[in-house]
Amino acid sequence: MSRPEDTLAADIHYDDTEARKYTTSSRIKNIQADMTHKALEILNLKGPSFLLDIGCGSGLSGEILSQVTPDEGGPHVWVGMDISPSMLDVALQRDVEGDLLLADIGQGIPFRPGSFDGAISISAIQWLCNAETSDTSPATRLARFFNGLYVALKRGAKAVCQFYPKNDVQTKMITSAAVKAGFKAGLLLDGPQGSKNEKTYLVLTVGSDTDITGVVEGMDGVDVVDQRKIAKSLKNRGEMKKGSKAWILKKKEQMERKGKIVKADSKYTGRKRRIQF
Repeated sequence: MSRPEDTLAADIHYDDTEARKYTTSSRIKNIQADMTHKALEILNLKGPSFLLDIGCGSGLSGEILSQVTPDEGGPHVWVGMDISPSMLDVALQRDVEGDLLLADIGQGIPFRPGSFDGAISISAIQWLCNAETSDTSPATRLARFFNGLYVALKRGAKAVCQFYPKNDVQTKMITSAAVKAGFKAGLLLDGPQGSKNEKTYLVLTVGSDTDITGVVEGMDGVDVVDQRKIAKSLKNRGEMKKGSKAWILKKKEQMERKGKIVKADSKYTGRKRRIQF
């Protein structure tokens, strides 16, 4: 089954019919609510804050931001931006409390420096990985977005972007663009590993010594896998042995970057075969 971002631009895909269908689906609303609450848990805001909702759609996440109780550090004031006029029209009809802006995040974040205390994005930034015109590359759109977001956030602020990566190459493209913009970035995976219910959260910090390992410290059910330490450990071991599992995985990653199709990893990857008699 093809992904919608592979076939149409977001403002075309989410026409009047799709916008109403998305907003009235109880299944989608429940999933969106769960992911928004998770993003708020990661942000860990201590009091009422001014937030940016990136790809706000019809305001499903924004409603939750407005309903956070004082005991939980709310309520929050928010601004939502989205590229779909139909989605924003539904948000206006629903009379959401946030201010709404029709804008393409791939062209940047058009706000003054240090405007926001934090930002969330639910199921939006994967759309940046598809070029809508021949003269605009995904890399350019990602750079404009992350550079603009970095400027729009206050120093010490965090942004949490939930997205659906197509593959590891796309995940790396997104995280690399965030790091190049100046963010400290990490990924939090929530849900059964490898299943369709697994959710990916890109956690970004601005101008802080604390990276994701500090952000998720103390959260229940979170295991930290620090790729920096793994890479350093491999480097200290010297050159990888040809034919080893690490060597095979590295070669497969290189082939994926070149756009070649490779077999999926499994528990048998790199395992030596037994001699048959």
